[in-house]
Amino acid sequence: MVRTILVTAFDAFGGEDINPSLEIARRLPHNIGDTHIITSEIPTEFALAAKVARQNIDKHMPDAVVCLGQAGGRHAITPERVAINLIDAPIADNAGALLVDAPINPAGPTAYFATLPVKSMVQAIRAHNIPAELSTTAGTFVCNFLMYSVLDYLASSDLDILAGFIHVPYIPEQHQQPAVPLDDLVAGITAALGALIADEPDEPTGDSLLGNLH
Repeated sequence: MVRTILVTAFDAFGGEDINPSLEIARRLPHNIGDTHIITSEIPTEFALAAKVARQNIDKHMPDAVVCLGQAGGRHAITPERVAINLIDAPIADNAGALLVDAPINPAGPTAYFATLPVKSMVQAIRAHNIPAELSTTAGTFVCNFLMYSVLDYLASSDLDILAGFIHVPYIPEQHQQPAVPLDDLVAGITAALGALIADEPDEPTGDSLLGNLH
């Protein structure tokens, strides 16, 4: 039973003044039925992102963690299916760190599957006439870093907590294209959370790593 969901969202990065993921998190309902929604802002910094997420997990011990982030250029809400053990940053993070061709955890598995019901989430978003697609690449910047780090932390700590990542497109206020109205993104993420509450995960849980993919 999912009674508490921790939703994380990033601050603005890459010269932007807005990160739609944070604007969504600020507008989410505090409760969906009997499930409590907790939100947390995550710095777009390799040195801090995972640390802040771990602190929030330890503090709240939620039943699920849903990380949100911006994916400029995408036209739909895209739940991510997999995180890979790689940092290959196209730009510096907000602390000025530019990491290239580096593992997230040198001792960790090659990749982790999300343990959220990602296909059900996509269907729930589409049911509200909001564009949604399942994604198999979370990139190699701080979004993928956070998704991998959270799943790695939960696996290594033997915590029975569902987790994954959802990318969202630009909003019109950013004057970038393609863009989706913020109200639609809020409704879409709320629908995705509703699917999480109502559904069982349809991805591998527990030993959710992909293993060595060479």
